[in-house]
Amino acid sequence: MPDYEALKAELIFKAVKSSGPGGQHVNKTASKIILNFNLENSHALSEEEKSRISIKLASRITNSGEIILESGETRSQHKNKELVTIRFLQLIKKALKKEKPRKKTRPTKASKLKRLRSKKIKSEKKITRQKPPL
Repeated sequence: MPDYEALKAELIFKAVKSSGPGGQHVNKTASKIILNFNLENSHALSEEEKSRISIKLASRITNSGEIILESGETRSQHKNKELVTIRFLQLIKKALKKEKPRKKTRPTKASKLKRLRSKKIKSEKKITRQKPPL
């Protein structure tokens, strides 16, 4: 498991003006936070962790190897910074979590019978829709 405090130290925050409703307040303050994290140059993660993250979060990583998240949910810059940091850490935890291998199971006798009954009912329904033979 990585050191989350060291990860937090590597984060780069940028405040920008937020879009959307909010009247004059939006026009004056930079409350939206953009979080940048350079995965390739991170010292807090091992090479194995970096490779696992790059595979799992391939759609979220830019060509330059950065993960970019943004938050403009609240009017407070500090609250947005907190929210985006929490979201980033959850994203990293989820990417590093090892999935359990699926165990193959056989269908139960009851499920087989249920499937066959439903097939029988469907076939009878379709037979009744046909024109009677002459």
